[in-house]
Amino acid sequence: MNMNSMQMNVIPTKSDWKTSSQTLQANEKIPIAISIKDKDNKPIEKFDVVHDKLMHLIIVSKDLTYFDHLHPDYKGNGEFDITTTFPVGGDYQLIAEVTPHGAGDNSVEKHWIHIEGSEPKSQPLIVDKSLTKEVDGLKATLSFDHLMADRNLNMTFTLSDSKTNEPVKDLQPYLGAMGHCVAISEDLNEYLHIHPMTTNDNGPKVTFMTFFPKKGVYKIWGQFQYENRLIVIPFVVNVPEMKM
Repeated sequence: MNMNSMQMNVIPTKSDWKTSSQTLQANEKIPIAISIKDKDNKPIEKFDVVHDKLMHLIIVSKDLTYFDHLHPDYKGNGEFDITTTFPVGGDYQLIAEVTPHGAGDNSVEKHWIHIEGSEPKSQPLIVDKSLTKEVDGLKATLSFDHLMADRNLNMTFTLSDSKTNEPVKDLQPYLGAMGHCVAISEDLNEYLHIHPMTTNDNGPKVTFMTFFPKKGVYKIWGQFQYENRLIVIPFVVNVPEMKM
């Protein structure tokens, strides 16, 4: 699922995925075509722009060590396409997110792809002991008002400059917001693309309201635009059951 909180008005979709050939190699450009159809297998013609784009495409490796957030071009008649590369061999999950015109919420289509090439040893997900991390000049501390499954919660990134340790107050908009966030469960069954709550501030706190549908280990990627750089900050958390 993909949600800030519980989704209520999703138009059912189907998808067809095509690549340039049956054998796909790491570090080679691979064209990918994605056709979005309705429940009757007819192409959906119109989509709503959500955070500046008609489609958000998330690509992750099976062990969640690799993450990318792309935006395919719309060619009409329900078809999107993009050309990308994969860094190493192995299995990748592709997650396409669109909002058919008239829907209240977005629809999510998933697809697995196998890439030929040298495959590194799969890395187990290890829950972070510290929820403070520095990436590319940006320091982030992740916090929750209450971390538990099956209920709405607020998740906050508190950002500061790694060199000066000063709170960041000049974040730049990224796709029309102060940040974006994706969370995927360890088994890759649960998917959340989360947008921040509306604010007039450009930092240092960016808060997302979200909903983890079940307990377990999740990897979270926060995306922020700072000093003209798109910075991706990952965390791994263990989401417990809701306390009764």
